[in-house]
Amino acid sequence: MIKKLLSAVVASAFVFTASAEPEEGFVSIFDGKSLDGWKIGGEPANIKVEDGAIVANGNCTHAFYMGKDGKAKFDNFELRADIMTKPNSNGGLFIHTEFQDKGWPAKGYEVQVNNTQSDWRKSGGLYAVVDNKEPFEDNTWMKYVIRVEKGKVTVSINGKELVNYTPEEGKSKLLKGGGTFAIQAHDPGSTTLYKNLRVKSLD
Repeated sequence: MIKKLLSAVVASAFVFTASAEPEEGFVSIFDGKSLDGWKIGGEPANIKVEDGAIVANGNCTHAFYMGKDGKAKFDNFELRADIMTKPNSNGGLFIHTEFQDKGWPAKGYEVQVNNTQSDWRKSGGLYAVVDNKEPFEDNTWMKYVIRVEKGKVTVSINGKELVNYTPEEGKSKLLKGGGTFAIQAHDPGSTTLYKNLRVKSLD
């Protein structure tokens, strides 16, 4: 009787899991296998795919999401991503930016990725705009949610809101008509990982 009851519970759990709805309206921008749809600005060897994640390590290099047609742009959106830092690592995830073949992105905002590297600005802050001083843990996947809507930028990690920012009129770095995303390789001593990147348009 107990075995039958356990079997029924397991079967019910399986049916519930199998029928769970995907995140409504969200579209994946990383296939977990390759950098298809992404374009590297800098040294290609510094950003690669390993074990289902984008791994960034090396001198200043950025992977820009270009989409299948090379014209990807996002104006109002919600971006979700799982991000991990290795010890003493710095990185970043840019929004509302555009491709450039080298150097630090000149446009858009950087959402910080750093827990134990020497820079006091820690994960989830809007770099040098709304900074976070409290680190999360290395070697642990952090759940980022970045949202841009009607000129306001919000960022949360693991459900904790770290940024709720509306720039003063005329001072916004959000690009008119939208921009794209970029993943940063910061330096040879820093390794950051990114997976489950998906986005929902709010336009």
